[in-house]
Amino acid sequence: MIGVFVTFRYGDDFNEQSLWTIAETARAKFEGVPGLRSKAFTLNSSKREATNFYVWESEDAAKAFFTEALIDRVTGLYGVRPGVEFVQIAALVENVRA
Repeated sequence: MIGVFVTFRYGDDFNEQSLWTIAETARAKFEGVPGLRSKAFTLNSSKREATNFYVWESEDAAKAFFTEALIDRVTGLYGVRPGVEFVQIAALVENVRA
């Protein structure tokens, strides 16, 4: 499994409410994406950051998703260009409610 951190760093233009709206609006678009196991939209107001964390079944699926065109689209949506970092997932715990 591969994890991907997509981090948006803001200055004075940080708008927490706007980021909540983006997350709520975009959430459904990721349901059923092939190879995507999970995605979390996160906010850190004290650091003026939004980080989206993805868990992918394979590195190929993750790298196929994160194209330059996608980065350009999310840059337009979030208003800043994100940093994208791929990491290996050594172990994953999922506590799913029935």
